[in-house]
Amino acid sequence: MKIAISGKSGCGNTTVSRIVADRLGLSFINFTFRTLAEKRGLSLEEVLKRAAADDSWDREVDDTQVRLARESPGCVLGSRLALWMLSDADLKVYLKAEPLTRARRITLREGGELQAVADFTRERDRQDRERYLRLYNIDNDDYSGADLVIDTDALTPEEIAGRIIGSVNGQAAGEKADGG
Repeated sequence: MKIAISGKSGCGNTTVSRIVADRLGLSFINFTFRTLAEKRGLSLEEVLKRAAADDSWDREVDDTQVRLARESPGCVLGSRLALWMLSDADLKVYLKAEPLTRARRITLREGGELQAVADFTRERDRQDRERYLRLYNIDNDDYSGADLVIDTDALTPEEIAGRIIGSVNGQAAGEKADGG
């Protein structure tokens, strides 16, 4: 079983992917710009700045996560482009949330002033979308290829994971994934 979970920053991708992987006994794969920044000893902001000018940063992240997922006998790949990049996933999930909800979550996780985080996140979304369109012809605002879309605004990570696991169990029983 391979599950791809995508969504923009602050939607719960990493947390939910980790919970789903743990509960289903699957590998958790989440190689992101944040991972690359830590690996290279750079700030996330610096990596984002470099990625805006050099496509090799995106390609390294995306190629690494897809390679890791393909090498795994069973995994949950949690990343912004997981459902597009791991197109043969058994279940493709898109998590969404309102921009203010996302900014609040990021502020709780990383600190900072809410408005500054909201502004940074909005700009990051814009830059990400432009890069994904240019690099891969992927519009990450079009998640119509997802098997399951979950609005995470009013849900806890455990509730979101429960919906995904319920969908997996439904698929195992021969049912089609519900749109959430």
